[in-house]
Amino acid sequence: MCIRDRYQRRVRGQEERMVKSEGYRCCTRDMFSRPFRARGMPNLSTYLVNFKVGDYVDIKANSAIQQGMPHKTYHGRTGIVWNVTKRAVGVLVNKQVGGRVMAKKIHVRVEHVTPSACRKQFLDRVKANDDAKVAAKAAGQPKPNTKRPVRGPKPGRSIRTETVSVAPVKYEALY
Repeated sequence: MCIRDRYQRRVRGQEERMVKSEGYRCCTRDMFSRPFRARGMPNLSTYLVNFKVGDYVDIKANSAIQQGMPHKTYHGRTGIVWNVTKRAVGVLVNKQVGGRVMAKKIHVRVEHVTPSACRKQFLDRVKANDDAKVAAKAAGQPKPNTKRPVRGPKPGRSIRTETVSVAPVKYEALY
């Protein structure tokens, strides 16, 4: 923009305004801020976690480590490990682009990844069902029903109330 254009805009009454910056880490002030009393470098236990191909992981960017940090769109997403390297893991994450969902493969350092607990409840249920089947077979009983029952509507109940008759109070002048 040349000086003449700036001058003409001011003459016409239009002020120049700074445009909103859209940098690589814009709008991440709260997203990448570290929790209270958890600032500084990560613990050694962060680096001792073993990741295998097929594991579910949560991507949570650690702003103390800038190397290998994922883009802000992947922060808080859950993905599946598809590659394990020396210092990083490859994660397959779903990302919404326009009106479609794309599977994106990204490499993220281990400081920005934690094992996910999204399948814990399912795996516990599978183990309990297997134990119930083994116990039923040992006792000679038929195979138990391992399907989750539908909750259905809540049972009805009646509420008792007392009827109170209200009569108007005679008006008295207080002067």
